Amino acid sequence: MSLTLQQLNSADPAEALRLLDGLYEHSPWIAEQALTQRPFASLAALKHAMVTVLAHASVNAQLALIRAHPELAGKAMVSQSLTAESTHEQTRAGLTNCTPEEFAHIQQLNAQYNTRFGFPFILAVRGPRGMGLAKREIIATFERRLGNPVDFERAECLRNIHRIAEIRLNDKFGFEPVLGNEVWDWHEDLARHSDPGFAEQGQLTVTYLTDAHRACAADLVVRMRECGFDEVNIDAVGNVVGHYHAGPHPNPLPEGEGVKTLLTGSHFDTVRNGGKYDGRLGIFVPMACVKRLHAAGRRLPFAIEVVGFAEEEGQRYKATFLGSGALTGHFNPAWLDQQDADGVTMRAAMQHAGLPATLEAIGALRRDPSNYLGFVEVHIEQGPVLNEMDLPLGVVTSINASVRYLCEAIGMASHAGTTPMNRRRDAASAVAELALHAEQRAAADGDSVATIGMLQVPGGSINVVPGRCVFSLDLRAPSNAQRDALERDILGQLRAICERRGIGLKTEETMRAAAAPSAPAWQARWERAVAALGVPLHRMPSGAGHDAMKLHEVMPQAMLFVRGLNSGISHNPLESTTSDDMELCVNAFSHLLEQLATEHKH
Repeated sequence: MSLTLQQLNSADPAEALRLLDGLYEHSPWIAEQALTQRPFASLAALKHAMVTVLAHASVNAQLALIRAHPELAGKAMVSQSLTAESTHEQTRAGLTNCTPEEFAHIQQLNAQYNTRFGFPFILAVRGPRGMGLAKREIIATFERRLGNPVDFERAECLRNIHRIAEIRLNDKFGFEPVLGNEVWDWHEDLARHSDPGFAEQGQLTVTYLTDAHRACAADLVVRMRECGFDEVNIDAVGNVVGHYHAGPHPNPLPEGEGVKTLLTGSHFDTVRNGGKYDGRLGIFVPMACVKRLHAAGRRLPFAIEVVGFAEEEGQRYKATFLGSGALTGHFNPAWLDQQDADGVTMRAAMQHAGLPATLEAIGALRRDPSNYLGFVEVHIEQGPVLNEMDLPLGVVTSINASVRYLCEAIGMASHAGTTPMNRRRDAASAVAELALHAEQRAAADGDSVATIGMLQVPGGSINVVPGRCVFSLDLRAPSNAQRDALERDILGQLRAICERRGIGLKTEETMRAAAAPSAPAWQARWERAVAALGVPLHRMPSGAGHDAMKLHEVMPQAMLFVRGLNSGISHNPLESTTSDDMELCVNAFSHLLEQLATEHKH
């Protein structure tokens, strides 16, 4: 019979400790100290209580816990002296059934790791879904983490220990994150679509209106209908739009006022060789909430509109936020004549996809803000903060202002051996000088960032002084004024560098987005939702841009972040999160819906 919170909260200290036996390897002191915080309002609260105990423990105590764990596929496994929990986990991951070659390789990795760090490699081998990682994933993670700094790797071991304890605790309580698992599976399923050239390498890339992009849209349409949406369609720019109708309103509406709609969603396109959760989490979480409502036969006193935005990343065309911009009336007509790398115009791509490709049809997508309550978006954090704090959720206070440029420095290509250093017009060196200045300037300005993410020497050769350098500039800051000052200083320095070096310069602004502070009332709703789950409240800004930035221009918005694994990395195949955190996110979203429903009864 599964343990319940009521049993745990009411048990005497010795019995409560016995009930939590085996969560942390040979280290009952963690559960013992956590139990002093009883009663626990939720399983999430109990989990965080143990996280807090370990976070406040000494480094020596943390190292002792790490060293209490057995090596993966190590001597303890061979001698069958693992704890029952560790045996179960290593068996689930197939580590008890290694080939001689796999076993020898893991033993070699164990030896290298212990020599470098002085403690065993710890990995939650049951993985983010709890089903068990494949051996190849375990070995790849082992090899990758060998390069981490020592302090970082100690913290990474502790994070994995908490994940191990979380899964063991779920087992004790008979808890399964059913909706979280389903949302996790939806991500895996959608990730089978990828653009040519990337799919063959096992990489995920979905850019605007490619065959893979259209296949994703078709899958989302089917999935939304299965969840119980009343209407699902693909609009004139390729957004997937699902409507879940409102039920009868409890009170008569004022004359001329119709039922309002809550707008939510995110994007399903990706960067090149990106992750599975960026954007897509913000589509699937509200879909799961609608599925829950539909299964219960419930309607709310407002409608729900979930949009899978077709384009946010600006990868195929220089048209960032195209999908959400169409809803706010900010589609740039010049975009239709843009060409991708293969010379295909956006207009042609739209026509090939069966979209009307007319300004009239696109203009008709503009939403009337008076019909909407507001916009909310769920998103994976895309950063390390929640991961390092061992917190599953974070409430966003504001999205930083940003501006992007594509630039070209034009010098003179010449012989690398015969051109004296003081006679060169080296385009790449000019940009390198700028990169160092931009790094220093942003670092001196609180929370600002500056990035040259693309830097290319077209037609470059090992023995030729670079005559051209094509590069990008990405500048972000917490406020519009701070961003503008950063932009002014860095562009001014760029012009000065080029003038001094005799370099020509072309700059093209490709995106500008104002800071988007969360609407106070909507931020407060997210805060109440997180608190109701028994999860500590953490407020944080978003350094990344999101579709919410566009909707912010016409209606109130607020965002909720979900913790990412692997230091919260994003725009990377290592982007990941757990089905447990997804479950909490679904429950937080459902709580926000219930708050709105209650508000509309009065």
